[in-house]
Amino acid sequence: MAEFAAEGRRPEILFWVGCAGSYDARAQKIMVAFAKILNEVGIEFAILGNEEGCTGDPARRAGNEFVFQMSALQNIEVLNGYEVQKIVAACPHCFNTLKNEYPALGGNYDVMHHTQLLQQLINEGRLKLQGGGAFEGKKITYHDSCYLGRGNDVYEAPRAVLEALDNELVEMKRSRTKGLCCGAGGAQMFKEEEDGSHRINVERVREVVDTGATILAANCPFCTIMMNDGLKAEEKEEEIMIYDLAELIVNNNQW
Repeated sequence: MAEFAAEGRRPEILFWVGCAGSYDARAQKIMVAFAKILNEVGIEFAILGNEEGCTGDPARRAGNEFVFQMSALQNIEVLNGYEVQKIVAACPHCFNTLKNEYPALGGNYDVMHHTQLLQQLINEGRLKLQGGGAFEGKKITYHDSCYLGRGNDVYEAPRAVLEALDNELVEMKRSRTKGLCCGAGGAQMFKEEEDGSHRINVERVREVVDTGATILAANCPFCTIMMNDGLKAEEKEEEIMIYDLAELIVNNNQW
């Protein structure tokens, strides 16, 4: 973004990478896939790079309002300084916080989740998916992330993207408004779980296995990490592959 500003230019969108996309090796692949799609369709975008800080979502969920507001105000100062108007985030946690919680602190932006943008690009004919791609006819099941689904009522955009891939979508027992959390929400990603009979991500993976699908589609880097761990715990990582929707598109079109 600093390079655009130095040239007196403004990109079409700001791509918010997020903490997982910046530091987790698996999540980095998702962000690269989405960047490839943006380049392929000719959308001029920028990232904040080192100027991007955590949105503060984990701190607020864990009950530390002070740290949340400090993080948010610092980000808002940077965003407003660049006069950012449109933000696209590939993480539902970042998406939800930027969209619904930053306005109260002076951060008002047009915020989209990357699956919403992907659906829009497909509908407009700007993003064309090759027929007979890598996922044609394969059984795919889709995991509704909490903050995209129940948190923001976005259910159709991800499914519309999957339908365009010409596969067989098989819904899990608990989906849409009744979807089950992967186990990372509420800042649980960063702490050890309390005692219980079994882990949430393992229970969710068992529902994936019950569908008979060989591919699990996700829209959240935290969900991808948690579900991947669940697949390993159930020794199903060789039978069921997990991909973000952006990765499915890139792999299908072989970019």
